[in-house]
Amino acid sequence: MSILKVPTMAECVAKGEMVEILFWVGCSGSFDDRAKKITKAIVKILNHVNIKFAVLGTEESCTGDPAKRAGNEFLFQMQAMQNIQVLNGYGITRIVTGCPHCFNTIKNEYPQLGGKYEVIHHTQLLQQLINEGKLKVSGGKFTGKRITFHDPCYLGRGNNEYEAPRSVIEKLDTELHEMKRSREKGFCCGAGGAQMFKEAEKGSKEVNVERTEEALELKPDVIATGCPFCMTMMRDGIKHFEKEDKVQVLDISEMIVQANDL
Repeated sequence: MSILKVPTMAECVAKGEMVEILFWVGCSGSFDDRAKKITKAIVKILNHVNIKFAVLGTEESCTGDPAKRAGNEFLFQMQAMQNIQVLNGYGITRIVTGCPHCFNTIKNEYPQLGGKYEVIHHTQLLQQLINEGKLKVSGGKFTGKRITFHDPCYLGRGNNEYEAPRSVIEKLDTELHEMKRSREKGFCCGAGGAQMFKEAEKGSKEVNVERTEEALELKPDVIATGCPFCMTMMRDGIKHFEKEDKVQVLDISEMIVQANDL
């Protein structure tokens, strides 16, 4: 098994090396066992196309998104200012992240606190690399498979990015089938607004169960995601319907890696 090369900014600075882009891993990508696989997939792709990148490592803290969505603006600003101080200290200008929550917060809410960067979601980077011919993609095991894509709220409706993930999926020679609520009319997985970290409120049905029902109506081989929170909620939905042996839930970066043996 090959060892993944993941340099830290501190190591790069010590060697006098410049980086093209900072990979913001995020809390889920760092600590959640399932989301770590997404992190590894993104790293494999970055290494494969020879992009000079680095991570902050132990210097990276939570963006403050859950605190802000839960109403704790004071804690959010404390976390944000700490991160901005680190990022500005390294002179970071370009950031890629696998989490739409991190993407949205750093892109849209850090500037007013002094953190101004070019921030892109990993599906946007994948689309860019494919369009530039730097990343060659084939369908591999996904050729002809039925795929449906769940729009993450903070990527789609929050930042109006619907095409990049779909463009990458279509490069895998798959059959892309849209759920009845998709794109601008997409439906939340149930984890946003800090709901991921609290018990569900009383109701007739869990949000992720309803969303998974919509996906399963299409009889997909794969439910594709672009967010570690959505990954957790859709996987839990698949378990609820006992479909783990029939339907996979995969991040788009994982699909690229698996299809092309990166």
